[in-house]
Amino acid sequence: MNKKIFLGGVATGIISSIAAICVINFASGAIAVKSGDLSITDKISYISSIINEYYVEDVDVSKLEEGIYDGIVASLNDPYSVYYTPEEMKAVLETTGGTFGGIGVNIQHNLNTGEMTVLSPIAGTPAEKAGLMSGDIIKKVDGQDIAGMDSDMAISLIRGEAGTSVELTIYRPSEEREFNVSIERADIEVDSVASTILEDDIGYIYISGFKGNTVDQFNEHYEKLRAEGIKGLIIDVRDNPGGVLSVVEEIADKLIPEGLVVYTVDKNGNRNDYMSDAEAIDIPLVVLVNGNSASASEILAGAVQDSGTGVIVGTQTYGKGCVQNLYKIPDGSGVKVTIQKYYTPSGVCIHGIGITPDYVVENETIDLNSITSTGEYIDNQLTKAIEIIEEQTK
Repeated sequence: MNKKIFLGGVATGIISSIAAICVINFASGAIAVKSGDLSITDKISYISSIINEYYVEDVDVSKLEEGIYDGIVASLNDPYSVYYTPEEMKAVLETTGGTFGGIGVNIQHNLNTGEMTVLSPIAGTPAEKAGLMSGDIIKKVDGQDIAGMDSDMAISLIRGEAGTSVELTIYRPSEEREFNVSIERADIEVDSVASTILEDDIGYIYISGFKGNTVDQFNEHYEKLRAEGIKGLIIDVRDNPGGVLSVVEEIADKLIPEGLVVYTVDKNGNRNDYMSDAEAIDIPLVVLVNGNSASASEILAGAVQDSGTGVIVGTQTYGKGCVQNLYKIPDGSGVKVTIQKYYTPSGVCIHGIGITPDYVVENETIDLNSITSTGEYIDNQLTKAIEIIEEQTK
């Protein structure tokens, strides 16, 4: 008796589950099509015709089209290859240029968790005035969940015309609370380089990203420090997510002697070498890195390390050893596609591995704003860098 009841219950449960999913009719020949294999274009057209003809709700054709383009690139299963709508493409181009409309905040995208974390608000910008803090996690932008979203896309949502407002949903781990904050955007020109002179005439340069305006800013700070007679230099690329390959090549060229800076290899095995001329730094050099130092930051660290120009201090870097190209599409949209892997001068591809510092030094916290504004804040990694330079200049 119990067995019959049990079996009956299972059968009823299965039937109920099927009914809850949907009612399915198998239709053949709903839309006329030639027999045989379909081309990609024909298949897209065929599926679109079915949706337009039979889908029960109204169809937003523009979203349908964008979904197709996005899906093509997403099928590569490469987190660095992305399709951009015209609006997103405009924001990406502004990002690489160094000037944009936004709130003024440095953000780190964690590929493992999908979280967008505030590294630091830029001094004097709307983000700082609104009270955003290092460590804040941005959960939503204008009510849209950005967890797992491509970082460029998420940033494009945060940015916009000066004078417009954006509402962010923030989770602050230090206070274990979530809250919303509305911030009015402004025109932001990013200073990607800052410098100061530390104790014992040691120069310090912080690079937040390798953007279109970074080379000129780096050269200005570098020459100013050299004119003031520094006896050693620390370059800090901690929490620097990377940027434009040609930019880091120019900066490395300023530092390392004649030889190879980095080389890239494409899918066909074609190699492209990026070279440095004979000009090089002639004082002790230390480069600071951490787990958020990625891409172009790793190219700089690898070139300095392999050439013997200086030493690397910090923790294992991020491990992004691939190069993307940004391709414009005539309608204003675009695609970013991984086209090459890059190799350090010694022939190592650090993708998924990272660069191991010459001196591995853990650090509890980093207050970059304090370092760049006063030169008084000293952390474990910076302390070690100063010790190395002092030892070399005795």
